[in-house]
Amino acid sequence: MANTLLRTAAALATAAFVSATAAPASAYQVFFGEDLNNSARTPLSATPNAVAAEQDFLANLTGTGTEDFDGFRNNQPSPLALTFPGAGGATLTGGNGHIEKVPAGRTNGYGRYGTSGRQFWEVEAGGNGNFTVTFEGPAAAFGFYGVDIGDFGGQLVLQLNDTANTRLTVDNTIGSYGSTDGSVLFFGLVAKDASELFTRVIFETSTGQGDVFAFDDMTVGSLAQVVNPEGPTAVPEPSVIGLLSVGIAGIGLTGRRLRRNA
Repeated sequence: MANTLLRTAAALATAAFVSATAAPASAYQVFFGEDLNNSARTPLSATPNAVAAEQDFLANLTGTGTEDFDGFRNNQPSPLALTFPGAGGATLTGGNGHIEKVPAGRTNGYGRYGTSGRQFWEVEAGGNGNFTVTFEGPAAAFGFYGVDIGDFGGQLVLQLNDTANTRLTVDNTIGSYGSTDGSVLFFGLVAKDASELFTRVIFETSTGQGDVFAFDDMTVGSLAQVVNPEGPTAVPEPSVIGLLSVGIAGIGLTGRRLRRNA
């Protein structure tokens, strides 16, 4: 009976080990915070969830640079030469969008405004609204603010050109006919190692009922600027002995804020 139990425990441990090692490693630390609004004309006076997500994102980095879009002329279309002080540059192409300028404390009348300064990048969502940010060198971290995203049912997906061609869905609230006008979100990602480096991010936008998206304060960082490449929530791979112990024990005992590993 003891031998049977040991053989069964070993089989369970082996299966658990295969499952653990065969499953893909957790990719990227993802940081998300969203503050809902319901006004096309009055911007949010505070965005605690989005700011907290940005702070968590930045806590994993050092020496990063942020593009606030205030250096461009009003109505300037793409391509845009983005500047990330201390972290290099990038080029924004596509999207059929433009730089929008709005006085402080106001929106453009449709729920869109800058999260710092007075200018932001605006695109009409849908296939023609897709745009690409291409970095000068390999990036390990990227974050941005989104304003008025999804108030007419649209959603945002990021496509990275890393080794796995990773696609990340931004978990914005899906509104309807302006129900979440003027909402603000922050989305950021940090690579855990060199295999997750990327040089391009494609912003894929969906139309919903005819949505328009605004973006501001984009931040980028290299792998050298990641404070802890493995991430504070990294979990060591289980050992065979540890899994065997678990197997034996098993036989004997018969507004929204998110921070996660995607």
